[in-house]
Amino acid sequence: MQNQRRAPKITTLSWGRIATEAGVFRDAKLWPGGGRNWDWTETGTDHDVGLQPADIQEVLDHGARIIVVGRGQHERLSVPRGAVSTAEHVGARMEVLPTKAAVERYNALAGQGELVGALIHTTC
Repeated sequence: MQNQRRAPKITTLSWGRIATEAGVFRDAKLWPGGGRNWDWTETGTDHDVGLQPADIQEVLDHGARIIVVGRGQHERLSVPRGAVSTAEHVGARMEVLPTKAAVERYNALAGQGELVGALIHTTC
């Protein structure tokens, strides 16, 4: 599906830093047309509690229909079923991967013009 609002490309990833066409962040929320820093304290996300539905909802609200989640470089961020259900409820899909693979997948989908968003955790 071609998209007028292109998802911002991720240009570099390192421990604790992700550079994108939308800015440079510690962790990132990205969507078609933009993105911002992903501040876990806003929704109560943490490694053990996991990704929160509100984080998914924000990316959906910006038009994403595929959400790529980077669980961290050591895959410490959990992704509970409730978060996945938030995307599925509106017909979107999630792809949950280790962060490096998530960045590659997100960039590939963005390059194809898909309505893709991402939640990328850059550290553990």
